[in-house]
Amino acid sequence: MGHRLSKIYTRTGDQGQTGLGDGTRVSKDDLRIHALGDIDELNASMGVLISFIQQKQHADNFPKQQWLHKLNIIQHWLFDLGGEVCIPNYQVLQQDYIDALEQDIDRINEQLPMLKEFILPSGDLVCSQCHVVRAVCRRAERQLIALNHDCQNIQPIALQLLNRLSDWLFVAGRLLQKQLGGDEVLWQKGLASQFNQQP
Repeated sequence: MGHRLSKIYTRTGDQGQTGLGDGTRVSKDDLRIHALGDIDELNASMGVLISFIQQKQHADNFPKQQWLHKLNIIQHWLFDLGGEVCIPNYQVLQQDYIDALEQDIDRINEQLPMLKEFILPSGDLVCSQCHVVRAVCRRAERQLIALNHDCQNIQPIALQLLNRLSDWLFVAGRLLQKQLGGDEVLWQKGLASQFNQQP
């Protein structure tokens, strides 16, 4: 295989334009570039989550390698998604990605107590970062929907992937908190009025 990036800077973007995978030149504030940026940020945020998990020392009931395996695969899926967005009308995502996420969501949910209140995006550092990734995923989904409304050539499976992934990240964050021995932080109605009270 040849070198994919033989030169890092090209000076071709100095006037505010960039190239898509099919050679088309577009403005760097084009909706497609916004979507690509959010997908890139999502993948980078996932990388931080992976790093936090890698740094975890041995803990009972924490299948570190299983999490790292799944997150690595998801990063590859996101790279595939970026390829679809970068090359209009190109399709590489597969229904198997969606099926795998849905099956794992069901499997994880069976291990969790039913939610009676909203949970706050906090807890263990790993769990908190998982919520950050989820929030970025939701933003990427919104941006992809906006792009689809504008150009109508985003494959439906691309939208499904980000939707299911954000759901998966929510239950994954809950399971991570449970496996790492922490309690979920529940939203408490009326707590806001106690801001100036001593804890």
